[in-house]
Amino acid sequence: MHAALRPALPSPLQELHDERFARRGVRLLLKRDDLIHPELPGNKWRKLELNLRAAAESGPRPLLTFGGAYSNHLRATAAAGRLLGLATIGVVRGDELAGQPLNPVLARCAADGMRLHFVSRSDYRRKTDPPLLDTLHARFGDCYVIPEGGSNRLAVLGCRELGRELRADLPTTGGPQVVGVACGTGGTLAGLAAGLAPGPGPRPRARGFPVLRGDFLTAEVTALQTAAFGARTGDWELTDRFHCGGYARTTPELTAFADDFAHRHGLALDRVYVAKLLYGLTTLAEEDTFPPGSTVTAVITGPATP
Repeated sequence: MHAALRPALPSPLQELHDERFARRGVRLLLKRDDLIHPELPGNKWRKLELNLRAAAESGPRPLLTFGGAYSNHLRATAAAGRLLGLATIGVVRGDELAGQPLNPVLARCAADGMRLHFVSRSDYRRKTDPPLLDTLHARFGDCYVIPEGGSNRLAVLGCRELGRELRADLPTTGGPQVVGVACGTGGTLAGLAAGLAPGPGPRPRARGFPVLRGDFLTAEVTALQTAAFGARTGDWELTDRFHCGGYARTTPELTAFADDFAHRHGLALDRVYVAKLLYGLTTLAEEDTFPPGSTVTAVITGPATP
């Protein structure tokens, strides 16, 4: 599979000089997972790799997965299916979208061969219930099911490699280390924290920044780690101040921050995930949350959407 997809691994770890961190004696690093693959960037590769391998080994079955109308997960799954010769089916939240012109994300999915199936929002909320899954299997036949966002046991094991890569590259001496990551369904944080856990030197603390409202992620991350490792694993926490109103929501402050960051550093930020992560980390730095001598690493999980 690596030969077919040719991921660029390990992803680069880059130091970024930002005066808002530097004047407080804090070092800022970027883990550039957005550079892993042009069509399966960042945590999409990490979460899909082992699922794609399992699907390929299970026989010629379509991949069936779930997402909203602007889901990067759907887009990455469709691209992987095209590249690997696997049929894909995307169950899309919102039956009102059926028959309407496709937005750029769904149009890309369709162009990559994904069969789109629109369901009501009430049905979508039951996407993990056996009756709905039975209905989908009756309609589409035997499928390899990947959950929304790709977050399952295999995804967590794939994201553990992100933490292991960072353990190999981060300083083994010095002050506290924090690794920040934006969170949707929690799979990336679950694997990252586990991968950071073993090894010599300071023990990095993983800090997740939810992009959705609600307090469900602690239970979700714990459940994912329990499925993958048998128990809660690693040193991690969630900071829920920076979701800016919910998924794909923004505020004038977030927009101004992202525009300023691109001007300062020449790096456009994905507004759904990465901008909220860096906005949160920068705000915490300005609040002196990180002691002088700390190293803060931001995981860039995906590129800005064109």
